[in-house]
Amino acid sequence: MEIQSPDRLIRLAVDLVNADKLRTTGDLQAFLLEHGEPGPIDVDENDLAAIRLLREWLRPVFHGDSAQGARVVNAMLKRYAVRPYLSDHDGTPWHVHVARPGASWAEWLAATTALGLATFAAGHGFEALAVCAAADCERVFANAAEKRPRRFCTPRCAGRTRVAAHRARRA
Repeated sequence: MEIQSPDRLIRLAVDLVNADKLRTTGDLQAFLLEHGEPGPIDVDENDLAAIRLLREWLRPVFHGDSAQGARVVNAMLKRYAVRPYLSDHDGTPWHVHVARPGASWAEWLAATTALGLATFAAGHGFEALAVCAAADCERVFANAAEKRPRRFCTPRCAGRTRVAAHRARRA
């Protein structure tokens, strides 16, 4: 349960909100492994339920309301984050933790993603955190590009939306 780069933290937050397939403890283990957590990872149904709730708590941060986003992130930092400290547990290299020692996976994810969102918003603004503009998509994304406004989570959603608009105009 470590923190590395700011890019990893914001990717973790985005991917967590978009992780609609967290249905089993195995799905949660796979998610954590895919995001760089060392195995073995021991999670249970309580972890899974808490992380599903965390996903819903994070989602409003991406809806473009800076004040609401800041309230959510600050509440998460207040509730879950502790003074940062260095750790080299389990033979890992030194790294920074912001969750209390012994935190559950949900508490760790809350503290870590809140720090990632706070850092990203401070550098790029909450308007760089968004929900895909495609009518049939609810995925969120972070856009660090300063001069390239982005409205869609993927080129596929952008293309599908453009094709639908073109067909609607022709009809």
